Amino acid sequence: MSRHLGSVRARATLGAVLVVAVALLAAGAAVLLSLRANLLGEAGTQAERSAREVAAELAVRTPYDGLSLDVDDRPVQVVDEDGRLVAASEDLERISGAGTPDVRPRPAPSATDDDDGDDDRDADDLKPGDIGDRTTVGDGSATIDGDTEDYRFAAVPVETPDKGRLTVYAGAPLSAEHGAVDTALTAMLVGFPLLLAVVAAVTWLVTRRALRPVEGIRREMAAITASADLARRVPVPGAHDEVARLARTTNETLAALETSVERQRRFVADASHELRSPIASLRTQLEVAAAHPELLDLPGAVADTVRLQRLAADLLLLARLDAGERPAGARVDLAALAREEAAGRAGVRVRAEGAVPVAGSRGQLGRVLANLLDNAERHARTAVEVTVRREGGTAVVGVADDGEGVPAADRERIFERFVRLDAARSRDDGGAGLGLAIARDVAARHGGTLTVADAPAGGALFELRLPSAP
Repeated sequence: MSRHLGSVRARATLGAVLVVAVALLAAGAAVLLSLRANLLGEAGTQAERSAREVAAELAVRTPYDGLSLDVDDRPVQVVDEDGRLVAASEDLERISGAGTPDVRPRPAPSATDDDDGDDDRDADDLKPGDIGDRTTVGDGSATIDGDTEDYRFAAVPVETPDKGRLTVYAGAPLSAEHGAVDTALTAMLVGFPLLLAVVAAVTWLVTRRALRPVEGIRREMAAITASADLARRVPVPGAHDEVARLARTTNETLAALETSVERQRRFVADASHELRSPIASLRTQLEVAAAHPELLDLPGAVADTVRLQRLAADLLLLARLDAGERPAGARVDLAALAREEAAGRAGVRVRAEGAVPVAGSRGQLGRVLANLLDNAERHARTAVEVTVRREGGTAVVGVADDGEGVPAADRERIFERFVRLDAARSRDDGGAGLGLAIARDVAARHGGTLTVADAPAGGALFELRLPSAP
């Protein structure tokens, strides 16, 4: 259960349900409030209409007993200026929220008992026979003929020619409003959960369908991990969406990983093969020396040891480069470095246009120049020329020999590890085939390139290009 609840599908379903639930609650509340406001307004309008009908009758001197107070069984009160009930609906038994809680009219006092009527009429600017424009609306309840209901009451003032200032209170029932609101609320309480269930089911099914390719990718990746078969690939969906891009990227990663692992396997196999020769030679010489000390080839043993040491250093440097070691950011003058590496080498000439600074590791860049010079010396007939110059924002080092050059078909292959184009050349003379591979890897780590082309003298021209330092 916890696994399903923690899945993307479950979280997406829960999120969709929560969003829809909040939207439904907000919309439901707005609908209920709007419905109630409209129904209350309609009830108030009906109550005002009833009150004005009675006020119109009073304005034309209709006696109290001739008023239309019992139309539609609605509560009606007529109250004078002193708050006395002077007329009311016949079957009215109880009332609240209107002019007075009285339900039975009280006799009006004599005209001399009230001397304030004229002042009140002047204050409201109503003349005899006028009905006030202002209507006061409020809520209350009333019991008519044993039935108690909630009402919306409207109060309308009227100035009568013979009875003075009166106020008519008429009520309109709120049963329709309560019924409509209750019905809408019941429908929401029943419909909203059903709608949320539908949203949850649809979201669950849609996300399951959308994530099905992801599950296929996961299963295939688990199978690849279990079998260690990097030649396998995950299925790519037919749709052009994010999942398809994920599958293609995963396959590209698997392809790169397969290439890297295969390259590592070849590297280990070639390294083992290259190490086996000097180790076997050194062991043979030591065994012979142990049995016949006078036959010890000391110079050969030293040469095999030096070659073994160089090969181990090359392998260590390649391992560090493969591990992503970043070169130091020191300032290095390629012109001075080229002169240092060329010193003591017969037939090597250096031409430089002043200082050519770059940023990087002095040791690694020196190793690049040394490897290029070693390679050039092995293939040159008479001379090797080194040029160091600037080309815009690029520092360029060229190492050219006058040998046979490199065939165009082999100009990329020579930078692979343990590659020697001349298979007949001895390992002692030709090295292990790691020098150019190391040089290109170091150039790439410094943000540069290493390429080979034809030299002007007919041999090979190796060009190292690195970003210039300011």
